[in-house]
Amino acid sequence: MAESLLKEYLDEVSKYYGKGIATEHTYRGTLQALIEKVEAGISATNEPKRIRCGAPDYVVERNNLTIGYVEAKDIGVSLDKIEKDEQLKRYLRALDNLILTDYLEFRWYVQGEKRMAARLGTIHNKKIVLDKDGVKLGEELLHLFLEHHGERISKPEELAKRMARLAHMIRDIIIDAFKEKEASNNLNDLYAVFKTLLIPDLTEDGFADMFAQTIAYGLFAARYNHKGNKPFTRSDAAKEIPRTNPFLRRFFSAISGPDLDDEPFVGFVDELAQVLAFTDMEAVLADFGKRTRQEDPIVHFYETFLSQYDPKLREMRGVYYTPEPVVSYIVRSVDYLLREHFDCADGLADTATVPYFYTDEDEKEHVARTPRVMILDPATGTGTFLYKVIDHIRESYRQMGNAGMWSGYVREHLLPRLFGFELLVAPYAMAHLKLSMQLAALDLPEAERKTWAYDFKTNERLGIYMTNTLDEAKKQSEVLFGRYISDEANEAAKVKQNYPVMVILGNPPYSGHSANNGDWIKGLLHGKDSKTGWSTGNYFEVDGQSLGERNPKWLNDDYVKFIRFAQWRIEQTGHGILAFVTNHGYIDNPTFRGMRQSLMKSFDDIYILDLHGNTKKKEKSPDGSKDENVFDIQQGVAIGIFVKRQKKTNSLGLANVYHSHLWGPREMYETFGQERKLVDGKYYWLTENDLTTTEWKRLEPQKPFYLFTPQNTDLLAEYQSGFKITDILTINSIGIVTGQDAKTIAFTKSEAEMQAKFLNLPSDTIAPILYRPFDQRYIIYSNKVVTRPRTEVMSHMLRGKNLGLITNREVNHSFEHVLCTDSIINDCTVSLATKERSYVFPLYLYPNLKQQELFSFNTQTDTPDGRRSNFATAFIKDFSAKLNLQFISDGKGNLQQNFGPEDIFNYMYALLHAFSYRKRYSEFLKNDFPRLPLTSNLELFRKLCALGEILIELHLMKNISKVTTKYPEPGNHIVEEIKYTQLAYDSEQGRIWINKTQYFEGVTPKVWEFHIGGYQVCQKWLKDRKGRKLEFNDIAHYHRVLAALAETIALMEQIDKFIEENGGWPLH
Repeated sequence: MAESLLKEYLDEVSKYYGKGIATEHTYRGTLQALIEKVEAGISATNEPKRIRCGAPDYVVERNNLTIGYVEAKDIGVSLDKIEKDEQLKRYLRALDNLILTDYLEFRWYVQGEKRMAARLGTIHNKKIVLDKDGVKLGEELLHLFLEHHGERISKPEELAKRMARLAHMIRDIIIDAFKEKEASNNLNDLYAVFKTLLIPDLTEDGFADMFAQTIAYGLFAARYNHKGNKPFTRSDAAKEIPRTNPFLRRFFSAISGPDLDDEPFVGFVDELAQVLAFTDMEAVLADFGKRTRQEDPIVHFYETFLSQYDPKLREMRGVYYTPEPVVSYIVRSVDYLLREHFDCADGLADTATVPYFYTDEDEKEHVARTPRVMILDPATGTGTFLYKVIDHIRESYRQMGNAGMWSGYVREHLLPRLFGFELLVAPYAMAHLKLSMQLAALDLPEAERKTWAYDFKTNERLGIYMTNTLDEAKKQSEVLFGRYISDEANEAAKVKQNYPVMVILGNPPYSGHSANNGDWIKGLLHGKDSKTGWSTGNYFEVDGQSLGERNPKWLNDDYVKFIRFAQWRIEQTGHGILAFVTNHGYIDNPTFRGMRQSLMKSFDDIYILDLHGNTKKKEKSPDGSKDENVFDIQQGVAIGIFVKRQKKTNSLGLANVYHSHLWGPREMYETFGQERKLVDGKYYWLTENDLTTTEWKRLEPQKPFYLFTPQNTDLLAEYQSGFKITDILTINSIGIVTGQDAKTIAFTKSEAEMQAKFLNLPSDTIAPILYRPFDQRYIIYSNKVVTRPRTEVMSHMLRGKNLGLITNREVNHSFEHVLCTDSIINDCTVSLATKERSYVFPLYLYPNLKQQELFSFNTQTDTPDGRRSNFATAFIKDFSAKLNLQFISDGKGNLQQNFGPEDIFNYMYALLHAFSYRKRYSEFLKNDFPRLPLTSNLELFRKLCALGEILIELHLMKNISKVTTKYPEPGNHIVEEIKYTQLAYDSEQGRIWINKTQYFEGVTPKVWEFHIGGYQVCQKWLKDRKGRKLEFNDIAHYHRVLAALAETIALMEQIDKFIEENGGWPLH
């Protein structure tokens, strides 16, 4: 390219610039002409519609193949600033070859990194002055840009990254097209059809996501199937998608036809095809069939694609790869159960048929024959479970040397009974591809492939359907434009509604914020099948009564809905096996007690293998060693296998429940010569064992919780004879949730007043709040800034003198979750753990108050103001009879003839702090609110009342004895590095350091390590002030906290001693 070409270009730009009325659009034709003159056969397309929808200004092509892109800004616009713009960052992430220019400066980027920059001229006195050196550099830059070729791809991770970035661009452009009302008729029609026939709650953004992923995975599947020397192109791709996936083939054909040329994202589709054309697919798929996640290219491609494309989508849908050892354990166990309990001699390889009855859309009844052992994975993902089922069956044929029977078996006895449901396009396409490759024997040694390869007939397909498992099965009308969508939906509906599916297995998604809220599945959860009108198992009831849960949101988790669907499907069949690996929360969480009872009624045998690994609970192995999750997630998991036999085996009508634990590391390897072998850990154990070799413990789940975990039932009756806290103090609530603590809660009242002023809220909305143990702060208590103010309960803590008991419904480890308050609390006062929300139980209730009256706490008097105690009548009656004392309605009694609300509160507070109480009932205290044992021993009652009162005074910081700790060193008082050191190995004295030079001295290890709920109190108080300067009052307060904790420990020991002296446990 001659320099004159660039000088010509600059003269043209200067001419427009000198007129003083030019915009960035003025120069576009000039830049386009420059690019196209640089080299013959080059075209630079600039289409306003594409630009409005978020595409770069120019697509540069050679012989209809995309070379790169150019983004142009007006002269004078700062390119440094543009580089920080979100749109350009998006381009840099997605596009391999890009120029950014202001028509004078050109910056060239390759794979997001700046390779070169050239300035052709500068502005001087409102004129453009040519830069000769810049022109030479510009010539070189344009040549390099046009000559750039992407590297040939040979690794699945690299291919996934490149494709994900381009698919993301396609998605964003479609989203922008809908927002700008620029979406084509083709896109609008497709969106309407999908919304009508497949996903009723599909949004425009969701459709854009589905469309982009279909393009990406359709091209991937076509490229895998591409044979011969003809170049791979987008136009031929639809014909090359395997016929075994008719939905993807027909959908891709519909969206990639001639109309695609008019879409603003067509350049990125073509670039996707180019990327695949220059990919060594043989190298990418070379490791297919390897047994580990690290080696499987399909897994690599899918997981990398999803993490690059949209990590939030993966989290929302709960998409996680299932480790092969977990799949293997489940598949082999199901095979055994079929042989042992269902008279299926060949297990999963069964070839028998049975009659089944069904009703068509005209409500006519029919009878047909179908395979006996029909298998469904209702959340099939990339097909891992179905792949293992095929592998297990094929392996039995290989061992028997029956290769000659294999193709006939697949055609007649495998494909007609193997099904999978999947809603996400990406895993759906991958599952089809993975099973197609497996049945083509590409996972076997090369020498065996020809013998075991199955050749699909023209009209044969895999039984993996794109559908939402949790939507009601309905026959969809045949819409001409979306015939392939209705066909897919109707075939899936047959499996869901009509076929007598006998085995359901898989790994359903875990998502507490479920996106699946259809009426049918919600009805099933609540015991109503809207399809039949029948009553069925109700997860929201137990023993015929409503759960009474204020917020039973965990029952709406996706995995619970999938279990409910599978339970329903097995019930329709009348017998069968459900085998899932899921979140293990349902096995012991009290919210799931109705679910557990329902499962026990539906099934005959239930096997729970708790794989643990819950980092949220900080689970450790029983020997104290590290416990790891089999997945890369925080939530612990369990394998649940539920068997419904053809004849009921338990005369009581409830299932036999068996339980086992698996603790320890995920995997342990040893090297033998050049080979690295798995020798221990959960993966090894799961690979080597199945249901028959697992050491099961028979459980006897009992009301009210029907736990699927072992319990010491010897003490259960004794514990349950006490009153549950919620049956004692009937008005209670979880603590408030602000949704923005940093804005609404302050360390001091003056800081809170400043923040209230900033938020335009009156200062009388400021109230004290017990934020953490011994850490009272100030909150702007207004429903304008507090998400959940819990006014109906907190109002009682804001008016007049009051006491509140703080405790939890559930705990992850040992029960230490008790505190008291005279102010409102938040939901994390005694623990941050998700399931350990803090509840407050007011001692007194005040008359109904108007909102403005809630804040008169600054003028408290000793007048009860019409208050009454919060104690239940039944509880008072029972306790009064035991003590033979009369109950008075307010304050304390004389404990000779009468007792009052505060006596009971003191007694309760003392007992809940007894080490012996917490140890004796530790198992039961994990799963529900604590229960209070009642004594008829008046002497014991009096003593516990006295000790409880002292504890309360300590914890309210109202009666602290002499402080013994010291703070001897001067300094800046800024909390920096917090640590505890003992003065000597066996010393009972130590120091709490707040920075390198300052410390509190005279602190025993017991005080330093003391926990209230989920917090190590001494550490937590300082940790929350890291980077903050401790003022004089802060230091004095911390001294008093240390003294209060030392006295608390001593009082807890006294309580135990006095209980023992008065007959010990159980209380009498």
